[in-house]
Amino acid sequence: MHSAGRVRLLIVPGLHGSGPDHWQSRLQARSPGALRVEQADWSVADMARWSARIEAALASDQRAQWIAVAHSFGCLALAHHGLLAVGRSRLRGALLVAPADPRRFGCEDQLPAGALPFPSLLVGSRNDPWLRFEDARGFARRWGSGFIDLGAAGHVNPASGYGAWPGIARLVERERQRLAALERPQRASALEWDFAV
Repeated sequence: MHSAGRVRLLIVPGLHGSGPDHWQSRLQARSPGALRVEQADWSVADMARWSARIEAALASDQRAQWIAVAHSFGCLALAHHGLLAVGRSRLRGALLVAPADPRRFGCEDQLPAGALPFPSLLVGSRNDPWLRFEDARGFARRWGSGFIDLGAAGHVNPASGYGAWPGIARLVERERQRLAALERPQRASALEWDFAV
């Protein structure tokens, strides 16, 4: 059991970062204590460097209960972090929204072949131009993640109508509830992902 600490969000953007209209930026602005992973060059998808930046961000507050909220290539970098941090990750949960296709970046062999070392939920879109829906569902199975079918949501970004996205706040709140339940095991009950996002 981890010692109780305040819950903080780790925002993990994808390639080119998340602009001010992106739901990640809006979520960060509404979440006290949220921290964005910054990259030296947002235009270069370097798995090792991006993963190292995630590790450094998590290390900046070792008492926090971290929940990562990743998008696109950020999901791949976060999964790579999980591969390297088995048994020592500071993450208590992760939301993986619209992962990118690792084949586009030649990094398939840098991703975990099994479950991530932290609880996770993957949100997939049926018409995501960056990853086939079947592959998104496959990643969820492979990584031991819960799965949400968001329907035809494009790449779940402002261009596909997901600048303001109230559903992400509800998913984060569910993660907060799950962590609170872990601190009170006698009152914990299973949380189901059966709500509209």
